[in-house]
Amino acid sequence: MDRLIELLPKIGDATVETLIYVAFAITIGGLIGLIVGVLLTTTRRGGILQSTPTFWVLNLLVNFFRPIPFVLILMLLQPLARMVTGKGIGGPALIFSLVVAAAFGISRLVEQNLLTVPPGQIEAARAMGAGPLRIIFTVLIPEGLGPLVLGYTFAFVAIVDMSAMAGIIGAGGIGNFALQYGYRQSNPWVTWASVLIIVVIVQIAQLVGNVTARKLLRR
Repeated sequence: MDRLIELLPKIGDATVETLIYVAFAITIGGLIGLIVGVLLTTTRRGGILQSTPTFWVLNLLVNFFRPIPFVLILMLLQPLARMVTGKGIGGPALIFSLVVAAAFGISRLVEQNLLTVPPGQIEAARAMGAGPLRIIFTVLIPEGLGPLVLGYTFAFVAIVDMSAMAGIIGAGGIGNFALQYGYRQSNPWVTWASVLIIVVIVQIAQLVGNVTARKLLRR
């Protein structure tokens, strides 16, 4: 317990690092995932931008990357991370890998949620002369906003989970803190304190996501 008190400043820094990693990943990866997810929805057969080659290429990419465990993605993307960020280890490399993993995961969530939008509403917009882009921004995304919020909440939790592997490539964060000062030093107080912080972050995110989605679904 005394050791935990001594480490309080470091655990605070580690928590901030985790939040920074997650914020970058959910923002950049979330935007890329939204674009890819919308394209997966609209370019499939019968979609408003139907394009079989585009759909199959995107679908293949998503299906290729999505099942790969994040620990392997860290290793596979290390050379590319070095080219893009200038570093193959540390925070920048971790953020790059988190963005890639988040983008492909979120794209499938976006696709699944947008497919729940009733086709009748899209057809009605078409009948009124709305073009593809107008349908996407005024019908498809707004009507699927509630489920999308829940999907992004799920993605946020998954990214927090993935960020715990930061120590593998020399990055920081609460997961690495628990490994370094808790597990390796056989200090259960530090380990459990780290776990509780992650649980609190996840619970707050889930609460905000649930409340926001509920309000949107009641419109």
